[in-house]
Amino acid sequence: MNNQPVIAVTSGEPAGIGPDICLDLAAGDLPGRIVVLGDMQLLQQRAALLGKNTIIQPYRSDGKSAPGILEVCHTPLQVPAHAGILNVHNAAYVLQLLDRAHIGIQQSEFAAMVTAPVHKGIINDSGIQFSGHTEYLAAKSATPRVVMMLAGGGLKVALATTHLPLRNVADTLTAELLTEILTILHLDLQQKFGLLQPRILVAGLNPHAGEGGHLGHEENNIIMPVIGLLQQQGMKITGPFPADTLFQPFMLEQADAVLVMYHDQGLPVLKYASFGEGVNITLGLPFIRTSVDHGTALDLAATGKATSSSLFAAINTAVEMSQHWKPN
Repeated sequence: MNNQPVIAVTSGEPAGIGPDICLDLAAGDLPGRIVVLGDMQLLQQRAALLGKNTIIQPYRSDGKSAPGILEVCHTPLQVPAHAGILNVHNAAYVLQLLDRAHIGIQQSEFAAMVTAPVHKGIINDSGIQFSGHTEYLAAKSATPRVVMMLAGGGLKVALATTHLPLRNVADTLTAELLTEILTILHLDLQQKFGLLQPRILVAGLNPHAGEGGHLGHEENNIIMPVIGLLQQQGMKITGPFPADTLFQPFMLEQADAVLVMYHDQGLPVLKYASFGEGVNITLGLPFIRTSVDHGTALDLAATGKATSSSLFAAINTAVEMSQHWKPN
């Protein structure tokens, strides 16, 4: 296991299920050295509440991992955490976990970071402006554009727009934006997934992909010209296709990834196919970051009902990506 990648796993919101699912990693058969970033006492207390006899030891960068042991890179809580009860005083702690993982990646200590869920509301309530992991890590690494992609159930679905009101999507969609999104998607499929010539299917924005302009003009005016331009550059990108037929097997067998125009156009299909084992991947960053596809689930914290399948899938995906990624 010594030659396998070292993966930093941030344990997320301390009142949520992040600590619970991280404890499961000690018993997992994972293809890498897994280092959980979090408060050791919190993890020990959560293990006791869950009736787990997890062996927790401090992480040392020059040390070695061992089966059945959870290595923890200790970052202290600001105040004690209680399962299911948010506390604004621990908001900075949550961001310190991300900062530590980012520093470790910059210094080649970690090959990738995997993030357990955070609670955006409580971080903002503390007075810290925070819109999510993706935006925070993009700012940390001075990355001007990132792309959200979810994987699972045999699908990879990237989003042209993310968390926007539906009425704003059409106005946000521009040729410049779509060109950047598709270029990042194509490049990261090459560099982080080892696909020499990735095949990308693109959904239309409107019903029936605009029906030749009768149901909207975005396909003719924006999406098709961008696809044509990128095809001239040698990219295997096709579309736009009607979203209601795009996810059929005979279409997907011709694709490595699908780009949809907005959040709820593609993610319901992916989550139906993979719910519980989906992975959120941030493309465009100068490092590998994957995440679970669920939230903090405060009501499940310390109950023993939380499942860690998405966390395991996120770690396996990060390890797989690290085998292809050659950082500058």
